Amino acid sequence: MAEPVEEPSNRPSDPWGRIKNLKSKSKRNGSNTWQVVAGSAVLGLVVATGAVLAAGPWDNGQRKAERQLAAAADHTGGAHHGRRLPGAPEPAPSAPAVLGALDTTHARSAPQDRASLRTALAPLIASPALGTQVAASVIDTATGKQLYGRGAATPMTPASTVKIATAAAALSALGPDHRIATTVRLSEDHRTLTLVGGGDPTLTPAALKSLAASAARAVEEADATGVRLTYDTSRYTGPERHPIGKNPNIAPVTALMVDEGRVDDTDRGPATRSEDPAGDAARAFAAQLKKAGTKVTGAPREARAPGKARTVATHHSAPLAALVERTLTNSDNDIAEALARQTAIAKGESADFAGARRAVTTELKKLQVPTAGARLADGSGLDREGRVTPALLTTLLARAADPERPGLRPVLTGLPVAGFTGTLSTRYQDGTDTTGATGRIRAKTGTLSGVNALSGTVVDPQGRLLAFAFLAAGSTAPADAEAALDTLAAALTGPAG
Repeated sequence: MAEPVEEPSNRPSDPWGRIKNLKSKSKRNGSNTWQVVAGSAVLGLVVATGAVLAAGPWDNGQRKAERQLAAAADHTGGAHHGRRLPGAPEPAPSAPAVLGALDTTHARSAPQDRASLRTALAPLIASPALGTQVAASVIDTATGKQLYGRGAATPMTPASTVKIATAAAALSALGPDHRIATTVRLSEDHRTLTLVGGGDPTLTPAALKSLAASAARAVEEADATGVRLTYDTSRYTGPERHPIGKNPNIAPVTALMVDEGRVDDTDRGPATRSEDPAGDAARAFAAQLKKAGTKVTGAPREARAPGKARTVATHHSAPLAALVERTLTNSDNDIAEALARQTAIAKGESADFAGARRAVTTELKKLQVPTAGARLADGSGLDREGRVTPALLTTLLARAADPERPGLRPVLTGLPVAGFTGTLSTRYQDGTDTTGATGRIRAKTGTLSGVNALSGTVVDPQGRLLAFAFLAAGSTAPADAEAALDTLAAALTGPAG
């Protein structure tokens, strides 16, 4: 269940060439001063846009650069936007607002009508389609107050909704800008190259080719006639196989793999997986080295890099923020387990299932999330022994919405959008959605045999951002259970319009 992530670019946009062009034009057309000024205003927008792309700091849930860009736009033309220069043509009239501004004052002071919410949800949560046990929590993210609860502190099998906890813990421990490095090291005697896995399951064939090209240049510069190739997976420890055993939903959890160990051209969802993803990655790397002109002696073998080996090539994954979004949008099990192990490494725990469980739990406690009764059996939710409470999930979503915690924001932005993206793309679709909630709900799905869950955010009729978690067990008809969960979440948006 993986979505392609573009390689990050190190080449910033260059608006400054446009400045030079404007200056040269102003010299040729000195009498048309207003054109130069107007052009400079447009250029100001270009530069301001560059500032937004540079990802300025967050303030009250909005990047400062975004606010500065919006402020600049208020003075760049239109009948209601700023001063008109002498001799300049009349500005075009401003278009009317497409949507009225949200009355945030009203939203914050709106009464929390818990009784009405209970009335709306009671018949829906009693649906037989949800199975034999249902637990729920709905909170106002701005206040943290619970608006609705039914067994909110009851530990339940979360299925893939546990990825919300995995993602939040990783972001808290490592930060959204963290990148996972895959390196190549050359031994002191220039006879051995070692491909060192850092735990990036999104490593691509193109990345291997780039690593091989850099490593080949280093070998050539060292005047080596040939090298042996080894590969190092020691970044992770413990069993590679997930407790559920061999399964098309997840590859062996190893520190070195390409394309999540998929042996076909899929990038998400179940797929046939490699039995030896690390060895396959090393063999593919050896082939790229040979294409780059380096002689490789013998077959790659697993071994740690020599102590005095130096790094001659490095590839970095996409930032953790992007990995988190990809994990949540597509319910990517391989990245989720990688995030859990990266958290374990950051917290000084063993990089295995047990260490990841301890590290994620520790980080959730640091975030002051109710962890009583929780058992983070794995990072993906494939393990049926995992347990979380609805209150844990809604509290985490509220933390991610907190303006004082901008580093957790990818937990919200990665949630699938009802009827549009990820695992919600085929739910709430126009033509079949009778709730009117298409595009209005962002939520993480969770599905195992007999287990169905939905947890995310929605804006209620008073303009409040609500976090919700509905966890159900004992269902016998998955499609019916999903439809019942969808209806529950849609009820939070108000009556269908």
